[in-house]
Amino acid sequence: GRPAALCVWPRFVAQARAQAPAGVRIAAVANFPAGGLDVAAAVADALAIVGAGGDEVDLVLPWRALQAGDAAGAAAVVQAVRAACAGRTLKLILESGDLATPALIHQASLIGLDAGVDFLKTSTGKTATGATLDAARVMLQAIAAHPRGAAVGFKASGGIRTVAGAAPYIALVRQTLGEGAAVPARLRFGASGLLADI
Repeated sequence: GRPAALCVWPRFVAQARAQAPAGVRIAAVANFPAGGLDVAAAVADALAIVGAGGDEVDLVLPWRALQAGDAAGAAAVVQAVRAACAGRTLKLILESGDLATPALIHQASLIGLDAGVDFLKTSTGKTATGATLDAARVMLQAIAAHPRGAAVGFKASGGIRTVAGAAPYIALVRQTLGEGAAVPARLRFGASGLLADI
């Protein structure tokens, strides 16, 4: 089968779009890797991805700002990027391993859900802690309880390299979002290493 999307560096979006088989979506990451508070820079990243033919934008939440108590600043970045790439799939990367506490992970999830993102994603894979089941549970519970929850997916990313490692996430999604949620529109894995094990 084909991947839900092929994620490349923004500078390779046009090349990937030209060479990818028909039906394969192209994604790239904005505000990467640091997740800064510069709204204009994050919007420019997203517009460049869309302008080059990208179907999906992954956005790094300003998670350090959220940790420091600036939830409004973090939310402003997400809201601006959502507006800039309306009609495209937007996945919000929480960097959940570094947010660390369930309360912060839940708050980050709500920022994304309230702003209209299409997926909540655990991590960039560029920090010490990637996806964890504890963080996934908090994120999935936030999705399930939100008014937009039925239209929002979950992406586990960072450190998942085996089918055995992915299986608990699939089970957790089915348990929290329902049996029908274990499909690419609601569940994804961001781990190219997983393909080798498959």
